[in-house]
Amino acid sequence: MEGQTFVEATIWTVAQTDQGNVVLVRPKGSDLAVPIFIGQLETQSILIGMGGVEVPRPLTHDFVLNVVAAMGGSLARIEIHDLREGTFYARIILRTEGGEIAVDARPSDAIGIAVRVACPVLISESVVEEAGISINLVAGLQGQAEPPREDATYPPPASPGDAKPPQSESSISSLRSELERAVAVEDYERAAVIRDRLKELEG
Repeated sequence: MEGQTFVEATIWTVAQTDQGNVVLVRPKGSDLAVPIFIGQLETQSILIGMGGVEVPRPLTHDFVLNVVAAMGGSLARIEIHDLREGTFYARIILRTEGGEIAVDARPSDAIGIAVRVACPVLISESVVEEAGISINLVAGLQGQAEPPREDATYPPPASPGDAKPPQSESSISSLRSELERAVAVEDYERAAVIRDRLKELEG
């Protein structure tokens, strides 16, 4: 859409709520985060990508990236560009020899692909204005079970002050094993916390 203004964002966290699984997209430097509810399989794939968990065979998002690479392309960025009647819209921007190509995608699939290659995530300012909620509200809603836009149950993101400094490579390896086990039993809330701790230790 012409005239749109985008801001760069991060995939802040993935959580399990009473209304379903949600991924929180947070514009960099903003006090707002945009909650996007996603399916169970997409949640698992996103967590695997964020945690760098190795799988024996490529999942759908790995397969897509393999096809793009085999054709000589690469992922330039993803854009979450619209929100209509409660549905988010996204696109994947591919870089090819002939220039950039935009491909329509569900936000969950776009995010699942983006976290595997750490490409830029852009979100429209209009989407943030319409759907963004305060990060303070997100952190303070534990135990509540009301409508998702205002009162969803989100676990707070791991705070850097809560994380102990890495003691050794074995500590990170142990956390990776815990993450794999949490994903295997579909305990996505715990997996998100472990993934955040891993990111802090490795960052």
